[in-house]
Amino acid sequence: MSGPAGAFALHPQLQADTHPVGDLDLSRVLLIDDANYPWLLLVPRRADLTELIDLGDDERSRFMSEITAVARALKDATACEKLNVAALGNAVPQLHVHVIARRRTDAAWPKPVWGVVPPRAYADDERERLLQSIRTRLWTS
Repeated sequence: MSGPAGAFALHPQLQADTHPVGDLDLSRVLLIDDANYPWLLLVPRRADLTELIDLGDDERSRFMSEITAVARALKDATACEKLNVAALGNAVPQLHVHVIARRRTDAAWPKPVWGVVPPRAYADDERERLLQSIRTRLWTS
């Protein structure tokens, strides 16, 4: 997405479905509002990106490092059994990567999470605990 003069702007669907976690050097980190699965998104703060190949070599490398850091933070925060990491962009064209904490007991296991059960919004205190845990792991380590 682009805003004024090609500035970075978050796609409206991502804006509607997420809570901000914070910004890394390149990426905005967001929490999907679905408590069925702890689920983060990374969105490079660059205008008009749709594919990983749209990033230059240095930024693509930086993005992969940030994906790794976010995945580690989510795994540590949730003690999940498996991480799903994907860049699909079929419904939302803006480049974004999903990092989803999975358990064998979740509603979708072992299938992908999309469309299996309706999203369940986080209770405020549940969301804040998870956000704080992830922020602590990303920005104070």
